[in-house]
Amino acid sequence: MKQFKIIVEKHPDTYIAYPLGIKGVVVGQGDTYETAMADVKSAIKFHLETFGPQTYN
Repeated sequence: MKQFKIIVEKHPDTYIAYPLGIKGVVVGQGDTYETAMADVKSAIKFHLETFGPQTYN
């Protein structure tokens, strides 16, 4: 699988994570850094399985 850089932002009540290099909206969130990372990794997998490799930037 291709590697993506994932940005994780800490907000007052949650963490938000999103990858760079994928066309479309792919976001994960969680109460902890680890939960947000797991959520965004799951979202990336789903996005690539659904839309295919043409979604790479």
